[in-house]
Amino acid sequence: MQARPTDPCSFSSFSKCVTKHLNLTYHVDFDSHVIKAKVALTVEVLVDNFTSLTLDTKDLKISKVTANGQAAKFALGPKHSFKGTPLEITLPFDLSRGQHVIVEVTYETAPSASALQWLTPEQTAGKKHPYLFSQCQATHCRSMVPCQDTPAMKHTYYAQVSVPKELVAVMSAVRDGQEPDPQDSSRVIYRFRQPVPMPSYLIAIVVGALESREIGPRSRVWSEKEFVDKAAFEFSETETMLKTAEDLAGPYVWGQYDILVLPPSFPYGGMENPCLTFATPTLLAGDRSLSNVIAHEISHSWTGNLVTNKTWEHFWLNEGHTVYLERMIGRSMESEQFRQFKAMGGWKDLQESVNTFGANNPLTNLVPNMNEVDPDDAFSSVPYEKGFALLYHLEELMGGPEVFMGFVKSYIQMFAYSSVTTEEWKKYLFTYFKNKVDILNKVDWNAWMHTPGMPPVKPQYDTTMADACIALCKRWTKEGDLGNFSEVDVKTLSTHQLIEFLSLLLQEPLPLSHVKRMQEVYQLNAFNNAEIRFRWLRLCVKSKWEDAVPMALKMATEQGRMKFTRPLFKEVYNFDKYREEAVRVFVAHRAAMHPVTSNLVAKDLKVDTGKST
Repeated sequence: MQARPTDPCSFSSFSKCVTKHLNLTYHVDFDSHVIKAKVALTVEVLVDNFTSLTLDTKDLKISKVTANGQAAKFALGPKHSFKGTPLEITLPFDLSRGQHVIVEVTYETAPSASALQWLTPEQTAGKKHPYLFSQCQATHCRSMVPCQDTPAMKHTYYAQVSVPKELVAVMSAVRDGQEPDPQDSSRVIYRFRQPVPMPSYLIAIVVGALESREIGPRSRVWSEKEFVDKAAFEFSETETMLKTAEDLAGPYVWGQYDILVLPPSFPYGGMENPCLTFATPTLLAGDRSLSNVIAHEISHSWTGNLVTNKTWEHFWLNEGHTVYLERMIGRSMESEQFRQFKAMGGWKDLQESVNTFGANNPLTNLVPNMNEVDPDDAFSSVPYEKGFALLYHLEELMGGPEVFMGFVKSYIQMFAYSSVTTEEWKKYLFTYFKNKVDILNKVDWNAWMHTPGMPPVKPQYDTTMADACIALCKRWTKEGDLGNFSEVDVKTLSTHQLIEFLSLLLQEPLPLSHVKRMQEVYQLNAFNNAEIRFRWLRLCVKSKWEDAVPMALKMATEQGRMKFTRPLFKEVYNFDKYREEAVRVFVAHRAAMHPVTSNLVAKDLKVDTGKST
């Protein structure tokens, strides 16, 4: 008898029943910061004598449950620190295998729901209207919808959302019209449908004073009107990227591909919500260096959204393949040298994550054990870059990028619309390359998958594009005479190379005299590109340049992308003289931060999180 499938991050057992469809009815209440809601789950039964089911919830106020229209008994179990509270539902009848039941839950979200961030008008670009956005990955959907909140489960969904009529609602689904709210003339109802089955963490909603512009035959960009034209310009290559991805990975199945530029507190660079990628406004730097973020989110349409990791232990299947595909798009649109250059940068990011966690930390395993681990705490570049490094290593062993991309495309077709484990992926790899099994058997799978620290093999990447960065870095670390530098040094470097140059310097910080001289000749304080500014300010603070501290704290608080905010706060915190200042600024700004960000920064700065568990 096979062990019943479970997910350590979910209370819902998907061995007894599976959710096929969700029908959501939302009433978004900006006064009380709650969503008043009803969800009807269409559930298929997998066992005989089925009488009860468990759904994931977190801080939800449940008022009523019915099954096929009849009242059903329900009880909330004990509350877990990050998994929330199991909702146990007892059906008024029993069902047998193959039957379906519609379970309807009437409920309300909490003002502190971890999936939702409610922004005051002052926190938006327009300053006039409030704004709401969700971020459900990894396990926050349960604070917005009672559901089987596990990526093992995929379902379609419909939604109708009532919002104040001066605002617009969008979701990770196809827009399906709008009408006045019959219950309230000051409100409007927006309808959505998502006909492609997807996991719960990809349900997403945004309500705000949004405008959109068409940027391609199947794409629009959405944001507040202050950003919309700039965003339309920045994302004008979207269709080219989509076509490139289709050539590599097969047809795009989601219909629409829109991009939504969020307010600055959004905690990630991007989020691959189907039909509506979320993007950070830190991408709007005016120099087109954002292509890799959008290439990454586009790639998720295949790896992650179409083929999904079965549980969060297998997160590398989502992210490693997505980074691989993103860099293949870069290869098609730029060059193989560009792909190699990005791969080298990724190896450095991996090294930094391993250093941060510690080389023996089991969270640096490619496949970590997630028992009693909050996925938010485990989040790092490990699944992305260790995953990519493994795929790149296999690419070299199996015969190069074209050959290996053939496997990736076949893997996507094989597992489309389903969720997979590492074992299933590996079995398919051996099946696909059945003539090269002897080579695959020589791979140290245990070292790659289940051993902490850096991978067992370091790929040899082509350094052509990196050589100029390495040479300039060496000059700054070895050169005695600071008079030999001039602005010409950086004029020939691309944005990507300048980012790499600063990354290299972060590995061996400079004396303060050098950093001050660098500002004199290169004027780096004047750069608006977030990736450049972030690294430059970290370098300044690391070298104990006091003038940079206010700038670093400003960048850490005027946007909330965790990739920037957490290291900037940590850097200032590590500068002994300004440790208390870092804590003071964080405490002053934490209320305006996204809940996930403020919780993790509080841990970084050893501030009491003040979170009731």
